[in-house]
Amino acid sequence: MKSMSEYVSPVVREIPPSGIRKFFNAAEAGKDIISLGVGEPDFVTPKPARDACAVALDRGMTKYTNNAGMLELREEIASYLYRSFGIGYEPQNEVLVTVGGSEAIDLALRVLLSPGDEVLVPVPNYIAYGPITNLNGGKAVEVQTYAADGFKLKVESLQASITPRSKLLLISYPSNPTGAVMTYEDWLPIAKFVEDNDLIVLSDEIYAELTYGRTHVSFASLPGMRDRTILISGFSKAFAMTGWRLGYACGHPELIGAMRKVHQYTVLSAPTMGQIAGLESLRNCLAYKDEMVKSYNHRRKMFVEGLRSIGLACREPEGAFYAFPSIASTGLSSQQFAERMLREARVAAVPGDVFGPGGEGFLRCSYAASEANLRGALERIERWLRTLEPAAAGAVAVMK
Repeated sequence: MKSMSEYVSPVVREIPPSGIRKFFNAAEAGKDIISLGVGEPDFVTPKPARDACAVALDRGMTKYTNNAGMLELREEIASYLYRSFGIGYEPQNEVLVTVGGSEAIDLALRVLLSPGDEVLVPVPNYIAYGPITNLNGGKAVEVQTYAADGFKLKVESLQASITPRSKLLLISYPSNPTGAVMTYEDWLPIAKFVEDNDLIVLSDEIYAELTYGRTHVSFASLPGMRDRTILISGFSKAFAMTGWRLGYACGHPELIGAMRKVHQYTVLSAPTMGQIAGLESLRNCLAYKDEMVKSYNHRRKMFVEGLRSIGLACREPEGAFYAFPSIASTGLSSQQFAERMLREARVAAVPGDVFGPGGEGFLRCSYAASEANLRGALERIERWLRTLEPAAAGAVAVMK
């Protein structure tokens, strides 16, 4: 009999395990470890949303919903996007409620990709994009962004990466892991490039609400880009609803209709309780969202200042809830730094290289953790940096 692994699809066999989960699992298994690894709010879901779910359960509202999601929720999503970001969608045919933003991304790639189609993916980026592309028969083509540009996407990098097989551009701003944000002016040349090359855009905007000092600009709001763009978002980050698994996709009715068709055969509908909590969040929890963002902003400033004070250069993130400090001065690779910091300082963070080659020399630290844990992590890291080999410790001392 063959080894059981030989029965597994070669595409699946070749996908590496999640680099984020590796460090998260190690942190969970250890004792007295401060984890800055997983991108999850430390808040609980706002009470009105939890209460609405409890009432619905008590009333026995546990049936399937419409495949596309509760119409009330789709209407509320469309209204929210229009009020917040100036994009208009028709709830009946242009909004699809999904099992988290992740299912929405998977559905979009399933309906758009044929074998061999290429997806342009700016890096560093969320680590799932490449594997999901490969699982759907496409080829992820990395488009480099650079620290010198604030990790913003530039047309020059797109021009260096595009080929006749390029079909999609997959973007995600505010960025995980870099915290970079694109302005309207930043997006304009990208929109022209998309139109000139007849591309479809998949825009993951899950961190849209988490910006500091500026308002998020949705790619779909740019002239001529609405029908070329599938907007992906959800409730996990803005409303602290990671475990509810509730997301959505918006776009041209033919594209959303194709996604709904696949969705019907795979999951039928998003969880009913999650939809009820999401509806309540949009109606009555916006103030809670704003308070969470205010707290993240405070932590952001404190943590970035702390990183700089202990000798780790760090650009100020403008969105999401990640700091992406450079650890190049220590002479250690991202993997070496993260592994040793976990083992010796008892602080878990994610090595930058797992987000793509442009992330080497960086470390992703989530500041969606308590202020006490953030300060504790900084103290531990500072003590640990002093113990490094002379070359690395000397480099850190020079920076200070």
